[in-house]
Amino acid sequence: MTRPAPRRRALVASAALAATTLVAAGCSSPGAGGEDDADGRVQVLASFYPLQYVAEQVGGEHVQVSNLTPPAAEPHDLELAPAQVREIGDADLVVYLSGFQTAVDEGIEQRDPAHVVDAAGPAGLEEHPDGAGHEGETAEEHAAHAEEEHAEGDDEHDSHDHGALDPHFWLDPTRLAAVGDEVADELSAIDPDHAEEYRANAESLTADLDALDAEYAEALAPCAGATLVTSHEAFGYLAERYDLHQVGISGIDPEAEPSPARLREVREVVQDAGVTTLFFETLVSPKVTQTLADDLGVGTAVLDPLEGLAEGATDYRGVMESNLEALTSGLACS
Repeated sequence: MTRPAPRRRALVASAALAATTLVAAGCSSPGAGGEDDADGRVQVLASFYPLQYVAEQVGGEHVQVSNLTPPAAEPHDLELAPAQVREIGDADLVVYLSGFQTAVDEGIEQRDPAHVVDAAGPAGLEEHPDGAGHEGETAEEHAAHAEEEHAEGDDEHDSHDHGALDPHFWLDPTRLAAVGDEVADELSAIDPDHAEEYRANAESLTADLDALDAEYAEALAPCAGATLVTSHEAFGYLAERYDLHQVGISGIDPEAEPSPARLREVREVVQDAGVTTLFFETLVSPKVTQTLADDLGVGTAVLDPLEGLAEGATDYRGVMESNLEALTSGLACS
């Protein structure tokens, strides 16, 4: 998978924060099965929040989960302190998404942890998800299409930058469930005494995410084909799953400034499609989105890309429920 170039404005995670995380994890270097830890729990290190959520749900009481990305931080731009890089090698299990956080990719290569789950595989990443004829597929079918599209991209180099996969899979609950199965398998290999519990927890997580998926499908059915204008292109998998059309003011990078030409294009889309709400997010400035909305005389609302937990947020499911309310209120639905 192609790794992104370093960002222009990188988030530097301080050594003090890393030390705090180490204390929370038990101040030890866990061995296989976490037996070196004081309470015997498996030490799991997640690279950002949605993967932390999965690890907590699947591991339950038998795991201690730490997150490399600080709360309320923008994960795209993460840089790691040396202590955090050491954590990658010390953890019993590392759960990450290759190609999403360059510093984490480099830490994985440097420390070579024994047990790793790369969410990119089970999630079935795609280059440009947006309802392009894949509605209703399973995660495995999504993955097969992603491989086909990537192969095509090797031979067709155009302005769409083939090979740059969209990382925001977790906004489709069914894809996140597939990652849970992989985490259960790896935890079972580390800690076979609790394998049945890990598998049962993964099945419970899948059932819950399937229920959430059904809630979204029912609530958004009247909105089929609606145009979803967002501050950056984080919602392609959600749009694909529920038959919406995403238009991002910026691209996949939330820090990228849209060009004047792009702003004119979005303005035309808003006017032609009868869009009434522009959606901005929680971890980056809403200034560009708010200014465009004011110029067009339309409303704004928050749509959380769930790359990290914003202040006051509960958990993955709670944020997804809030997002659903925002979508049903802000989209042009029949």
